[in-house]
Amino acid sequence: MSKPVVLFLCQHNAGRSQLGAALLEHLAGDRYEAASAGFAPADRVNEAVAASVAELGMDITDRMPRKVTVDDIENADIVVSMKPGLPLPAEPKRHVEWSFRNPENWDADGVRPLRDEVARSIRALIS
Repeated sequence: MSKPVVLFLCQHNAGRSQLGAALLEHLAGDRYEAASAGFAPADRVNEAVAASVAELGMDITDRMPRKVTVDDIENADIVVSMKPGLPLPAEPKRHVEWSFRNPENWDADGVRPLRDEVARSIRALIS
Protein backbone atom coordinates (compact mmCIF):
# COMPACT_ATOMS: atom_id res chain seq x y z
CA MET A 1 0.00 0.00 0.00
CA SER A 2 1.34 3.43 -0.90
CA LYS A 3 1.78 6.23 1.59
CA PRO A 4 -0.46 9.30 1.45
CA VAL A 5 1.22 12.17 -0.37
CA VAL A 6 1.12 15.63 1.20
CA LEU A 7 2.07 18.46 -1.15
CA PHE A 8 3.11 21.77 0.43
CA LEU A 9 2.73 24.88 -1.72
CA CYS A 10 3.97 28.45 -1.40
CA GLN A 11 4.90 31.18 -3.83
CA HIS A 12 8.61 30.49 -4.36
CA ASN A 13 9.06 26.94 -2.98
CA ALA A 14 12.06 28.23 -1.07
CA GLY A 15 10.79 28.80 2.47
CA ARG A 16 7.38 27.82 3.81
CA SER A 17 6.69 24.86 1.52
CA GLN A 18 10.22 23.48 1.93
CA LEU A 19 9.84 23.87 5.69
CA GLY A 20 6.49 22.04 5.62
CA ALA A 21 7.84 19.12 3.60
CA ALA A 22 10.94 18.77 5.78
CA LEU A 23 8.92 18.89 8.99
CA LEU A 24 6.44 16.31 7.73
CA GLU A 25 9.36 13.99 6.96
CA HIS A 26 10.77 14.66 10.42
CA LEU A 27 7.51 14.27 12.35
CA ALA A 28 5.70 11.54 10.42
CA GLY A 29 8.60 9.27 9.58
CA ASP A 30 7.60 6.85 6.85
CA ARG A 31 3.83 7.21 7.30
CA TYR A 32 3.55 9.98 4.65
CA GLU A 33 5.35 11.09 1.53
CA ALA A 34 6.19 14.80 1.51
CA ALA A 35 6.45 16.97 -1.58
CA SER A 36 6.72 20.70 -2.17
CA ALA A 37 6.40 23.12 -5.05
CA GLY A 38 5.71 26.76 -5.83
CA PHE A 39 4.26 29.06 -8.44
CA ALA A 40 7.37 31.18 -9.15
CA PRO A 41 10.28 29.03 -7.92
CA ALA A 42 13.31 30.71 -6.41
CA ASP A 43 16.86 29.75 -7.34
CA ARG A 44 17.54 27.94 -4.07
CA VAL A 45 16.12 27.00 -0.70
CA ASN A 46 16.02 29.81 1.86
CA GLU A 47 19.25 29.55 3.89
CA ALA A 48 17.58 30.46 7.19
CA VAL A 49 14.91 27.80 6.65
CA ALA A 50 17.62 25.24 5.88
CA ALA A 51 19.49 26.28 9.03
CA SER A 52 16.35 25.94 11.16
CA VAL A 53 15.72 22.36 10.02
CA ALA A 54 19.42 21.55 10.33
CA GLU A 55 18.91 22.14 14.05
CA LEU A 56 16.56 19.13 13.92
CA GLY A 57 19.18 17.01 12.18
CA MET A 58 17.93 17.45 8.60
CA ASP A 59 19.88 18.73 5.59
CA ILE A 60 17.69 20.30 2.90
CA THR A 61 20.39 22.44 1.27
CA ASP A 62 20.47 20.16 -1.80
CA ARG A 63 16.75 20.55 -2.54
CA MET A 64 15.78 22.64 -5.54
CA PRO A 65 12.66 24.82 -5.69
CA ARG A 66 10.36 23.75 -8.50
CA LYS A 67 7.14 24.82 -10.19
CA VAL A 68 3.89 23.11 -9.22
CA THR A 69 2.24 21.02 -11.95
CA VAL A 70 -1.23 19.63 -12.52
CA ASP A 71 0.24 16.16 -11.88
CA ASP A 72 1.52 17.33 -8.49
CA ILE A 73 -1.99 18.35 -7.46
CA GLU A 74 -3.68 15.28 -8.90
CA ASN A 75 -1.17 12.87 -7.30
CA ALA A 76 -1.39 14.44 -3.84
CA ASP A 77 -3.78 13.11 -1.24
CA ILE A 78 -3.59 16.42 0.65
CA VAL A 79 -2.52 19.80 -0.76
CA VAL A 80 -1.43 22.28 1.88
CA SER A 81 -1.28 25.91 0.77
CA MET A 82 1.05 27.75 3.14
CA LYS A 83 -0.62 31.01 2.08
CA PRO A 84 -4.38 31.37 1.53
CA GLY A 85 -5.69 32.04 -1.94
CA LEU A 86 -2.96 30.43 -4.02
CA PRO A 87 -4.32 29.64 -7.52
CA LEU A 88 -4.20 25.85 -7.86
CA PRO A 89 -3.77 24.50 -11.41
CA ALA A 90 -6.16 21.59 -10.70
CA GLU A 91 -8.76 20.50 -8.15
CA PRO A 92 -7.11 18.66 -5.23
CA LYS A 93 -8.60 15.65 -3.45
CA ARG A 94 -8.25 17.52 -0.16
CA HIS A 95 -7.09 21.11 0.26
CA VAL A 96 -5.94 22.77 3.47
CA GLU A 97 -5.03 26.46 3.64
CA TRP A 98 -2.70 27.76 6.31
CA SER A 99 -1.54 31.33 6.74
CA PHE A 100 2.17 31.65 7.46
CA ARG A 101 4.30 34.72 6.83
CA ASN A 102 6.97 34.51 4.15
CA PRO A 103 10.44 34.12 5.77
CA GLU A 104 12.15 35.47 2.66
CA ASN A 105 14.49 37.91 4.43
CA TRP A 106 14.59 36.35 7.88
CA ASP A 107 17.57 34.92 9.74
CA ALA A 108 17.53 31.54 11.50
CA ASP A 109 16.46 33.15 14.79
CA GLY A 110 13.43 34.60 13.04
CA VAL A 111 12.54 31.31 11.35
CA ARG A 112 12.52 29.19 14.54
CA PRO A 113 9.08 30.42 15.73
CA LEU A 114 7.69 29.82 12.22
CA ARG A 115 9.22 26.35 12.20
CA ASP A 116 7.55 25.58 15.52
CA GLU A 117 4.16 26.92 14.32
CA VAL A 118 4.33 24.85 11.15
CA ALA A 119 5.30 21.77 13.19
CA ARG A 120 2.22 22.25 15.41
CA SER A 121 0.00 22.48 12.34
CA ILE A 122 1.54 19.36 10.84
CA ARG A 123 1.08 17.41 14.07
CA ALA A 124 -2.62 18.36 14.02
CA LEU A 125 -2.92 17.43 10.34
CA ILE A 126 -1.47 13.94 10.77
CA SER A 127 -3.08 13.09 14.11
